[in-house]
Amino acid sequence: MKALIVAPSWIGDTIMAQPLFARLHASHPDLRLDALAPQWVVPVLQRMAEIEEVVASPFGHGQLSLKARWRLARELAARGYDAVYVLPNSLKSALVPFMAGIPRRIGFTGESRFGLINIRHDIDKVALPLMVERFAQLAEPPGAQLPRPISHPKIRSTAADQERTLSELGLERPLRIAGLCPGAEYGPAKRWPARHFAALARKLAETGYAIWLFGSPKDHAIAEEIAQLAPGVCRNLCGATSLGQAIDLLALADFVVCNDSGLMHVAAALDRPLVTLYGSSSPGFTPPLSDQADILSLRLDCSPCFKRDCPLGHLDCLNKLLPEQVFSACLKRSPS
Repeated sequence: MKALIVAPSWIGDTIMAQPLFARLHASHPDLRLDALAPQWVVPVLQRMAEIEEVVASPFGHGQLSLKARWRLARELAARGYDAVYVLPNSLKSALVPFMAGIPRRIGFTGESRFGLINIRHDIDKVALPLMVERFAQLAEPPGAQLPRPISHPKIRSTAADQERTLSELGLERPLRIAGLCPGAEYGPAKRWPARHFAALARKLAETGYAIWLFGSPKDHAIAEEIAQLAPGVCRNLCGATSLGQAIDLLALADFVVCNDSGLMHVAAALDRPLVTLYGSSSPGFTPPLSDQADILSLRLDCSPCFKRDCPLGHLDCLNKLLPEQVFSACLKRSPS
């Protein structure tokens, strides 16, 4: 059997789909599983043992580009896929598999995708509150009960990968590494303040940790603010690594502190000890799926609000989550 995954556009969502891929292989031992994904998600899929080949999608957020979709559909049709699993809910994400004539097109009904998706699942949000559960459900016939338990997502980083990345970046491996991930693509209401990260970095440095800051180029400014507030303490790697390199460096960390972000899910899938900080979002839908993760949330009356910016203007859900609390959680997760 030859099947294609149409991957989500978010790193964290893609990681939460990995247990689905494992279930598909368990059900179909002869399965070859490829993926179609946005360029920025490709490195995550390349670190999954279940994925044979990743085809980079040329489409950005919101682009229709019908001519380009027809060209891509012809390329995919030539590959002879028997089935496709369309993980996003958007109408556009289902167009190329339909145009390619892939016989079995499995996914959620989503944006009224009748015909485009011919094996449709309806989401029972009460029975399946977690995104990882909803994705795993696609391995079953529509309406069937989801077998449990669901394995935690896993991605790979080998010792050879890590040594190569250190060499490429000209880094030496410190004795002890604390990884801090201060960004959150969704918006400021998910970001712990820079001054708090800086205070935490100073405390961790005093206990012998090298502090590496991880993130995309968009996170460079907040990471630089942290570095300036904790002078001589932090190595700002935001924007200085590819996602694949960040995966390898996070795999070297003794523990990681993250906002609710894609890198939080990366660290969890690498099975790193992890402290996660929740403000406007909820761990009830997309928690870090790891036995080594601790979740810190003040659970104020006004949160979770799921807004990109604090609608009340004070961001108490994160401002009042103090560095001392996070430091204590880090010590519990820190290797002895």
